[in-house]
Amino acid sequence: MAQPPKEPIVAGLLLAAGGGRRLGGRPKALLTHRGRPLVEHAVRVLHEAGCAPVHVVLGAAADRVRVEAELSGCVLVDNPGWQEGMGSSLRAGLESLAATDADAALVSLVDQPGIGAPAVSRIRAAYRSRDSLLAAAYGGERGHPVLFGADHWTAIVASAVGDRGARAYLKEHESSLTLIECGDIAEAYDIDTAEDLAHLE
Repeated sequence: MAQPPKEPIVAGLLLAAGGGRRLGGRPKALLTHRGRPLVEHAVRVLHEAGCAPVHVVLGAAADRVRVEAELSGCVLVDNPGWQEGMGSSLRAGLESLAATDADAALVSLVDQPGIGAPAVSRIRAAYRSRDSLLAAAYGGERGHPVLFGADHWTAIVASAVGDRGARAYLKEHESSLTLIECGDIAEAYDIDTAEDLAHLE
């Protein structure tokens, strides 16, 4: 009998290394949301959306995050170059996933608590192959989370620099990128400034 097709492995990759420069140096992973560190909320969203394994890239106050946040069941990846910007965290995360059997990385950001499991599930469900390139959209504008099939990882790692992350790569491959509208089920605000802290509960 023919084997049933293998269920694709869509890993969650949470970028949680930011130092919160515009928040007076408060590491974003440790901001309090619903009584717990923000990083726990972001990890739970990935798990609830069916992403496994989940790799979490830590940078600012990584030792404190390990102690104060409940992150069991996650692979914690240290990014010693986190101050270079998001590109270094994306590189560290994809390099750690390259040692796994993952077919795709679904990348989310720790400072976007308005994006919950329904939006992440919608992106995950749109995976088709290791060549998939997907991004959430809000009113037609590209945002997070994004999904990179494993065939793209090497080129993304080579191009991810500074604070741009994969922006340049996505722009270059716009014709291959599928946007998945999520504005009906998520809000894509960032926690970047003191005013943004009002979004936390």
